[in-house]
Amino acid sequence: MWTFRKLCSAQILLLQMKEGRLCSCIFPKTQQFWIGIPNYCTVRVPHNRVEFQVSKVNDKQSVVDSRMATSAEETKTSVGKSPSGVGDGRQHSLQAQMKPINLSFAACGFLGIYHLGAAAAFHRHGKKLLRDVKAFAGASAGSLAAAVLLAVPENIEKCKHFAYGFAEEVRRLNFGAVTPGYDFMKTLREGIESILPSDVHEIAENRLYVSVTNSKSGENHLVSNFPSREDLIKVLLASSFIPVYAGIKPVEFKGQKWIDGGLTNGLPILPVGRTVTISPFSGRLDICPEDKGRVDLYVKLAKQDMMLSLANLVRLNQALFPPDQEKMELLYQNGFDDTVRFLLKENWFE
Repeated sequence: MWTFRKLCSAQILLLQMKEGRLCSCIFPKTQQFWIGIPNYCTVRVPHNRVEFQVSKVNDKQSVVDSRMATSAEETKTSVGKSPSGVGDGRQHSLQAQMKPINLSFAACGFLGIYHLGAAAAFHRHGKKLLRDVKAFAGASAGSLAAAVLLAVPENIEKCKHFAYGFAEEVRRLNFGAVTPGYDFMKTLREGIESILPSDVHEIAENRLYVSVTNSKSGENHLVSNFPSREDLIKVLLASSFIPVYAGIKPVEFKGQKWIDGGLTNGLPILPVGRTVTISPFSGRLDICPEDKGRVDLYVKLAKQDMMLSLANLVRLNQALFPPDQEKMELLYQNGFDDTVRFLLKENWFE
């Protein structure tokens, strides 16, 4: 609910921008999550434009400050250019592939079906890329997709059908996952146990990074050490545990209690190499839907830059309240198509 209120506030600020009263703004930290996790939203215009901070005095607008921000995209464009200034796409792609590559899947609830479409595209057409991937990361549903792609990609189809069935089960309930008596975590655990192999913890050791949040301190942790299969399953469950929505008692792991990693770091970026980001929300990401808006504004939620758009507001709702079967299938296909487009652009398609 707090996220919805902040996004509504962002839309009001967007109207103010159109009226010329504001061109750059940041939401102050106005409230905290009930467990004490600080959250905030930041709205920014694209970095490659001139930004003006405008004040209104006596019904007249006056520019009080202006600056030109250099975009990361411009910096990247300079890499791989020939002496004549003409960009060499193949050279740029080659240089990118020489770096360690990581894949990171964003937190997204039931929109994780988009991740499975992306995983299917990687498995079918991105083997050249997967051979160079050093680490897989994710939060919430993203961590589940990352684990499947890393450890048992041949089960992506099985995972897809489980997701369809899980969503259908939740849709039939009067109040969705929060219906009294419904055990969300039990259903999720059964699905995970049926899909992951017995040696998944050995495959995932120091290659899978799962974002979780400590329920007491509110601090984020990326867990990559899994002594046993059960430990890995607990970490994956913890990363998907949204308090109240998924249950009351947080997941216990190594003597501490953990909840959804998407609350504090919804899109882990690993410190070494290039992290390719995948999300069903439109934003500044490598693989995502492309929403078209009149003004490019972005909201930063749990370290994920999402475009402020009506389509993303709809997606936020669908993350907790899954859409019908037809839309779930479309999300899967969109994830597949967006990933193929990325592989073609980066010269990794095969």
